[in-house]
Amino acid sequence: MAQYPCENCKLRAHYDKNPKSLPGRFWRWHINFCPGFKNYFTHQDEETKAELRKKYNFEKYK
Repeated sequence: MAQYPCENCKLRAHYDKNPKSLPGRFWRWHINFCPGFKNYFTHQDEETKAELRKKYNFEKYK
């Protein structure tokens, strides 16, 4: 499987550590329109997509 920068994104790590932090909130807002995250998300298997949707309350690209 291809490697995507989103897997090791520092802002994503901030969100995972503290979703209410400013960098974490920025990252969560950013994924709604980020072409890189869209590419990363759409190339995941259905199980991983379901985990990402739940973890990040993400409802786009169904």
